[in-house]
Amino acid sequence: MDFEVYCDESHPELFTSAKPSVDFLMIGSLWLEAPLRDEIKKRIWSLREKYQVWGEIKWSKVNLSALPFYKALIDLFESYGAQVRFRCIAVNHNEFDENYHENDNELGFYKFYYQVLHHWIYSYNTYRIFCDMKVNRDLTRLNTLQRCLNNKNINAQVANVQALPSNQVVLIQLSDLLLGMASARMNNTLKHGSAKEELTVYLESKFGRQLAPTYQSEHKFNIFKIRLQGGW
Repeated sequence: MDFEVYCDESHPELFTSAKPSVDFLMIGSLWLEAPLRDEIKKRIWSLREKYQVWGEIKWSKVNLSALPFYKALIDLFESYGAQVRFRCIAVNHNEFDENYHENDNELGFYKFYYQVLHHWIYSYNTYRIFCDMKVNRDLTRLNTLQRCLNNKNINAQVANVQALPSNQVVLIQLSDLLLGMASARMNNTLKHGSAKEELTVYLESKFGRQLAPTYQSEHKFNIFKIRLQGGW
């Protein structure tokens, strides 16, 4: 089967900031069967027309007036069951040791990207991966990521790893929204009574649990809290 993966990140500044405001860097990925792409985009467009919400879909833009639209996006995500999935990694900057990555924070960042993707790549499938565009010091990072994924998954094909501007790719935007809720729970940044809290609770009601680190076997909304110090 052919799959597409749309990725975004939250708080990538953590490993370079002298005074981080939160604990966890988050990298998220929205996985879908490739033939569903156009259908999902059309359904999102229909929701825009219904609720008259335009512009970029972003976690930072969730507010009371747009809340019905964002809840409808959650309903859309949930309605596809296992055909559309979300996985993210949570990296605690307090455990990060630059020696792990040759004092190269950018290299470390893409090693965590690898961890997000590798564990959901299965044999005999083809994957196309789309990342939010960011400025890299080393312009070969995405090519290296693709090569490493293919080398590790010899019976699957990662056909491309490509950077795209998120303001033009609605499925990266949907990934941003889902990641925002996971990040808010992991970093404990939700404000009581806010639209963001209400939306997060609405998503959690679909699963019957609060967003928190999950087992690897969780396939709909997976949060991988990596242990950089090892242990159980």
